[in-house]
Amino acid sequence: MSVVLSKSDIKRNEKLMERSGSFTNPFEHRSRAAKLRRLPIYLLTVVMIAPYYWMITSSLKSVKELQVVPPTLFPKKIIWGNYFDSNFNPTMFQQDVMQGLFQRYPDLKFGFFRFMMNSFFVNISITISTLIIGSLAAYVVSKHRFKGKKAVYLVIIGSMMIPWQVGLIPGFLLMDQFGWLNTFWAYIVPALPKAFIVFFLTQYLTSIPDELVEAARIDGASEFTIYFRIILPLLKPALIAMMIFTAIGEWNNFLWPLIITTSQDMATLPVALANLKNSGAGNIGTQGVIMGASLITSIPTIALYFATQKHFIRGIALSGLK
Repeated sequence: MSVVLSKSDIKRNEKLMERSGSFTNPFEHRSRAAKLRRLPIYLLTVVMIAPYYWMITSSLKSVKELQVVPPTLFPKKIIWGNYFDSNFNPTMFQQDVMQGLFQRYPDLKFGFFRFMMNSFFVNISITISTLIIGSLAAYVVSKHRFKGKKAVYLVIIGSMMIPWQVGLIPGFLLMDQFGWLNTFWAYIVPALPKAFIVFFLTQYLTSIPDELVEAARIDGASEFTIYFRIILPLLKPALIAMMIFTAIGEWNNFLWPLIITTSQDMATLPVALANLKNSGAGNIGTQGVIMGASLITSIPTIALYFATQKHFIRGIALSGLK
């Protein structure tokens, strides 16, 4: 004759055994071990978030609070003067308030927004163009047969081993001969060929059966029809992954824009941020303004990653499958 215990009886027995020290829950040990394994992830998260937190709080502090030692972790009073101070008078030489970020560059059309417009235009132009050129090249390399195909592919891969700094001086001389210095052409044209995009998309396309392309050719589809209606839809996850890499890389690009531009109205955000830092070197009062500019510069890249995170992870995962 078997005895069936209710849930309340089982819980009561477990409590009695716990009190006597003769009962241990195995799931409790597993949960503790899982928490310990996740501890490095938590620490790494704190280390990565801390600079952004400091950047946000510093941009909302007054000049006096920025001079406090040790520094405060939370603003005693949130102020927006580092971005725009209504008490600032541009006609006065000496005053107690700081010039806000969006009040600077009065001689420049649109002020600080000019640098944002330049960065967005250059970034969008380069990203779209490189994805189109790279996907076309990857389609030809992976789905077409021609003499010297392997040699061309080896040259593309080999070009990734050459440091990009090697081409700075030749690139600058070419831009000077073309008369493209201080123009958007100098930003966009040299950035179009990207070997890594061709390599990545070629690896991704190897997972797509060749029979799919051959069937479309038999049905009379042209190469551009195959590219636009078959290849591009299938490449969507990989293209989004490459879009993130390209957009973030070009958004943070500093050295090349610094070399090819001499006028302030053609500068991008990284160059403008460096000039702002140099102009306020040694002046602690400009730290809040610099932190505000850094925050505005970093927001688009963070928003882009979170908006496309799902496709980015899928594109990276599928690129290695064959």
